[in-house]
Amino acid sequence: MTAGLDGRRVLIVEDESLVAMLLETILEDMGCQPVGPASTVEEGLAMAGDESALDAALLDVNVAGQQIFPVARLLRARGVPFVFSTGYGEGGLPDEWRGQATIQKPFTETAIRDALMKAMGVVLA
Repeated sequence: MTAGLDGRRVLIVEDESLVAMLLETILEDMGCQPVGPASTVEEGLAMAGDESALDAALLDVNVAGQQIFPVARLLRARGVPFVFSTGYGEGGLPDEWRGQATIQKPFTETAIRDALMKAMGVVLA
């Protein structure tokens, strides 16, 4: 478990089932409670718009051929921090999303932990 992340509810939107399962395992190992995974933008919108509290989200930029940005906009409007994951890195994002926390695939557990903690403003003691 990672101090500061224990019990945090983190939405996963990822269309590749093996990657989604890996993310669930990584989050559980850090003490987080995975929400999802959603495998389409529509499922992501439904889960992101649900009234249940979310502490953060991990969003694959390209989900089943669709861009994830409608989900990102909804999360931003709700004040939920999120991290993009993409094979192209931050350079592959449109200008509107430059500067947003981004991890590049293939990612490591450390990269996910650090990006989530930064996005949520969690400081290591």
